Amino acid sequence: MSIDSKLAELGITLPAAPAPAANYVPYVQTGNLLFVSGQISSGPGGLITGRLGADMAAEAGAEAARACGLALLAQARAALGSLDRITRVVKLNGFVNSTPEFTDQPEVINGCSDLMVEVFGDKGRHARAAVSAPALPRGVAVEIEAIFEVA
Repeated sequence: MSIDSKLAELGITLPAAPAPAANYVPYVQTGNLLFVSGQISSGPGGLITGRLGADMAAEAGAEAARACGLALLAQARAALGSLDRITRVVKLNGFVNSTPEFTDQPEVINGCSDLMVEVFGDKGRHARAAVSAPALPRGVAVEIEAIFEVA
């Protein structure tokens, strides 16, 4: 089954690949690795903002992380032409806008990790970092970058 068919089966529609907001490129491919720049939490209603542990619960943070994952996949498709070229999700680096007392960063970033496994199965299992940040660009709740192995 193609990844596009899998997305359709899951009822997932990818957003358009977001344009860079500053002086960087959205992705770089070197050899068989695709590095996708950090994608900030955004949905149909605009940016998903908030601070975990202050005005946002872990469950809402996980939804924001899932939105980041959708943007990562959109960027990968823009880079590769087809998500079928992804042979492995290698690593995710997740940043959570949170208070010093908030310690559920892993549960938040699971929103993206779970998406990768839903879409790619075992090829979606990856290494990962889930860290707190005192602030993120534009006040968003989550930012995630990815490394994919490609054919």
